[in-house]
Amino acid sequence: MTVALVGIVLAVVIMILSIAIVMGFKGEISGKIMHLDAHLRVSNAALGIDENYATVNGREVRETIAGDSAFAPMIESVSLIADKSAILKTENDFMGIILRGVDKGYDWRYLHSRLIDGNTLDVPDTTSSQRIVISKTVADRLQLHTGDKVMTYFIDNSIKARNLTVSGIFKTDLDAFDGAYIVGDIDIVQGVNGWNGDTGTQVAVNLKDTRNLEGDGYQLYSLMAQGTVKHESKNLFVVSTTHQNNVAFFAWLDMLNMNVAVILTLMMIVAAFTLISAMLMIVLERIRVIGNFKAMGATNGTIRRVFIFLTGKLILKALIIGNIIGIGLALIQKYCHIVRLDPASYYMPYVPIHLSIPALLLLNVGIIVVSYLTLLGTSHIISTIKPTATMRFE
Repeated sequence: MTVALVGIVLAVVIMILSIAIVMGFKGEISGKIMHLDAHLRVSNAALGIDENYATVNGREVRETIAGDSAFAPMIESVSLIADKSAILKTENDFMGIILRGVDKGYDWRYLHSRLIDGNTLDVPDTTSSQRIVISKTVADRLQLHTGDKVMTYFIDNSIKARNLTVSGIFKTDLDAFDGAYIVGDIDIVQGVNGWNGDTGTQVAVNLKDTRNLEGDGYQLYSLMAQGTVKHESKNLFVVSTTHQNNVAFFAWLDMLNMNVAVILTLMMIVAAFTLISAMLMIVLERIRVIGNFKAMGATNGTIRRVFIFLTGKLILKALIIGNIIGIGLALIQKYCHIVRLDPASYYMPYVPIHLSIPALLLLNVGIIVVSYLTLLGTSHIISTIKPTATMRFE
């Protein structure tokens, strides 16, 4: 019986940890992406053909959104963004990057929380247009520190240079952002391209509630189509969600769902076979008792309920122990980060954990249901036992 107990406990622990880890990965990585990229992005349909032509008017987008009484209350922040390819050059090395120019509406909270040195640009400063925030990846590659100046070259029809100052260094562990972007004032890009203060390459719209991004995206697209007619704009705007802009990441996260489904299925099968073995052992140990019960007139149903109850006590004990161990290990990892990861491969330095009470309750209910059905089927063996045969059983 000890073997059966240990087997069920291990299955419960593995299932709890699998769910907690997958939910942790999905929460952490999707959270990073949602903070670093806009929930909804308004851009010109010609973006990628000619950046000096495929632009958006930030004032026009803001007015269109503000003019809709249903959509405006859903907005958390609206920011005009201008991306521009550039080359950072130091005395010893150079690196190609994208300078993301942001305006005063940009939400700096996440990058501020990921700072390892210096400060972001969300402080009043008349010289802020010449400052940039870079990632640790860029800083290590070019050996830059906060306060250092770095020559930044923009190449169009001619080469334009800006001497920018490193204001802060961040580390998000998301290489697609850390290795590709630096963030600065939108004035830098607008000045290089000769744009006015309302022009950028996209408008980032962040929502208070992201549970219906697709529907909200269609609603914003409809608003922009109406705004195009109202402002007699010649540009055709498109609206994309963060899921559409980061398909590879979210496809990887969806694959984790498949992995955890396979693990849960295998562990349920293991637990079911363990229960079958436990039931058979209990029956064999008490086979003479079963014969005596039948000789005294007990029905098969009555005897089955007795043995289901006996095996059920084993299940309940295993569930309690398994939950204590599984949740305990999850909490230790959640707060102590004992199991470490390679950020270059997993986008975070440790195994993330998220414990969801509804998920844990659903898991335990599922285990109880599967266990009961397994015992119900296995207990039919009792009906095949004959009293005359059990009297001679040793």
